This record gives sequence, structure tokens and C-alpha cells, in this order.
Amino acid sequence: QVQLVESGGGLAQAGGSLRLSCAASEFSDDYYTIAWFRQAPGKEREGVSCISGSDEITDYSDSVKDRFTISRDNARKTVYLQMDSLKPEDTAVYYCAAGSFPFGKNWHLTFLYSYWGQGTQVTVSS
Repeated sequence: QVQLVESGGGLAQAGGSLRLSCAASEFSDDYYTIAWFRQAPGKEREGVSCISGSDEITDYSDSVKDRFTISRDNARKTVYLQMDSLKPEDTAVYYCAAGSFPFGKNWHLTFLYSYWGQGTQVTVSS
């Protein structure tokens, strides 16, 4: 059983930055694909970014590409999401998720992930 705990959310102004962290109780660097999702009120949960296991392949949704950066520190069992140039439309609850599947273009599908954190609120003011 993998437990995921997100932190780093909060309030930021448009154009500002936040860094989210996702601490895992355990994960093998070769085993788990880790992703960040977000869910705004009244909207479906959407994939934001994903990072594979030891080869650390990354991918991003079009809405955050070139603004957000995902990274992982396997020694610390932590995945980070650096969010720059924030926009009001980035406001949402952000979740990290872990799944044991080969990294691919379907990473944004929520059913692939077995473990989820409880989420952290990100609010961006204009």
C-alpha cells in the first residue's frame, strides 16, 4: 500500500510560482509512474503532468506545457511540480497519483492509477 501526501499548495498571484510536493511512503524508482492531476469546481479531474520511473520521461498537458516542470527525487521518495507563470485558470485541487504501468501517451487516464493523495488546494488570483 502506497500512501501519497501532497503539500505546497496555497494562494498565488497571476504570474507567480508555487512548488507542490508529493511524498510517498514507498515507491520503487523502476515501478511507479507518478502523475499530477487537478480538479476545478464543476469540472472533471484532468491530467497535468507525469513522470516515469527510473528513466524519468516526462509529459505535460497542453495547458501547462512550458510553465510547469515535474521532477522526482527517488532517494527522498518525492515528486515535485514546479508551477511558474500561474494563471487564474490553474486554480484547482491538485492530486498526485501513482500507478504501476508502462509510461505512455495514455498517462492522463485516471483509472490507471492505484494510489491517490488527498489533494492540495491551489488558488491563483488575478
